[in-house]
Amino acid sequence: MEQPMALPGLERLMEVCQRLNLRLETSPPAREPLSAGSLLEGLPFDPVLASVYARLGHAAFATDLMGKGWSLDRSDDQVHKLEENNKSWRKNWWEELGASMIVFGGDIYTYATVPGLADEWGRQPVVRVDTYEPDAHVMPVASNVDRFFDSYSRYLEILVADSRYQKSGETELLFPWDAAEILARDETLVALMRAGRFDSLMKNVDDSTRRWAARVMGTQVSGSGG
Repeated sequence: MEQPMALPGLERLMEVCQRLNLRLETSPPAREPLSAGSLLEGLPFDPVLASVYARLGHAAFATDLMGKGWSLDRSDDQVHKLEENNKSWRKNWWEELGASMIVFGGDIYTYATVPGLADEWGRQPVVRVDTYEPDAHVMPVASNVDRFFDSYSRYLEILVADSRYQKSGETELLFPWDAAEILARDETLVALMRAGRFDSLMKNVDDSTRRWAARVMGTQVSGSGG
């Protein structure tokens, strides 16, 4: 049996939730979780996600912060939400998005890996998908799943340190909008964005999202108004 890879980003996210007294819920994995490269709706399962599901059947991170936390779709011996959600996404969203994706969790919005952009080790970058807009709205957020966990943990630290949160428990800081500087540390993500690898997925984004992407890449947006 293949050994799961180290997941320092996941470890950090769990530690941050515990240290900052944010809700953290986990459950045991399936006896035979999905393996790296196995097919899910015809797509190769991401090796980082495979290592996550080798450790956890489900997880919820900071879900006591309304609209700020997120949950990992459950996949264990009793519940197969991960598989069911991907079946639904293949039917309802792949054609509109113009790319096949493996969705693995979310809250208001959905997080997914993009198999077509996998690196030489098979690791797939992560995007956030907003299906509430008239046209589905995609934002790249990490070069791989564990890097997403790491970035999210750093966002939570900034959120809890925000003066508005300190005073009232409320804050307007949102991921990934207010995490551009954090995401910019993900050099592989930045390189993919600069190379235009996400351009076809971001065809429906507005000027504010393009300005956000420019901040992540450290570039300028020309000719955009507002």
